[in-house]
Amino acid sequence: MTKSILVTGASSGIGRAVAELFLGRGWTVGLLARRAEKLAQIAEGQRRAVVLPADVTDPAAVEAAFDRFCTEAGRIDVVFNNAGIFTPPGTIDEIALEDWFAAVNVNLNGMFLCARAGFARMRHQNPRGGRIINNGSIAAHVPRPNSVPYAATKAAITGLTKSLSLDGRAYDIACGQIDIGNARTPMVADLAQRQAEAQPDAPPMDTFDVADAARSVLHMAELPLEANVQFMTVMATKMPYIGRG
Repeated sequence: MTKSILVTGASSGIGRAVAELFLGRGWTVGLLARRAEKLAQIAEGQRRAVVLPADVTDPAAVEAAFDRFCTEAGRIDVVFNNAGIFTPPGTIDEIALEDWFAAVNVNLNGMFLCARAGFARMRHQNPRGGRIINNGSIAAHVPRPNSVPYAATKAAITGLTKSLSLDGRAYDIACGQIDIGNARTPMVADLAQRQAEAQPDAPPMDTFDVADAARSVLHMAELPLEANVQFMTVMATKMPYIGRG
């Protein structure tokens, strides 16, 4: 039986890399993001791609997207809960309130809504169960300077992951978290440019191929439900993460 995964934030970056890898491995893949035209590009020529244009912060749109995917795929085996944003940097007193609320709305509320929708369907499908993989960040453990909204919301995802992992046991729903550091994506390219402008004499930011992050998600997703990667960190080897860098 063909396995199925719904990927949020599938139009670019890590989400797109994951979606394309899973399509290449024969999975039925739900492509959820706001930009329908970007999703259509990924789905072109892919018989098992399901385009799901939706805003993860819109509860009704999320529910409708999950309903459609389950109808077309037959069931939902995995949710890669990935959609997120990085707002402009600043100390807490400099951060615009609209940026704080936007980060909370996408990075936390959006991930809650998609986890909620996935959990409900996995709980009641036959055979029941499935897996939710939350895209956290090493920012949950070691934040960048001037990144209160991102660091706070990603730390909250760790709590979401633990609670889902605990509550899902009774329903054969596994939940794990992948913390990805400096995969080469448009978001990381923007961060690298900001760093270079702020510190021209600093060495370039260390990054790694986003395809390797996608393969890490695949490893988590392919496990039988009796096994779970609770937390995984995959990052550029020379990132200043351990110790003082």
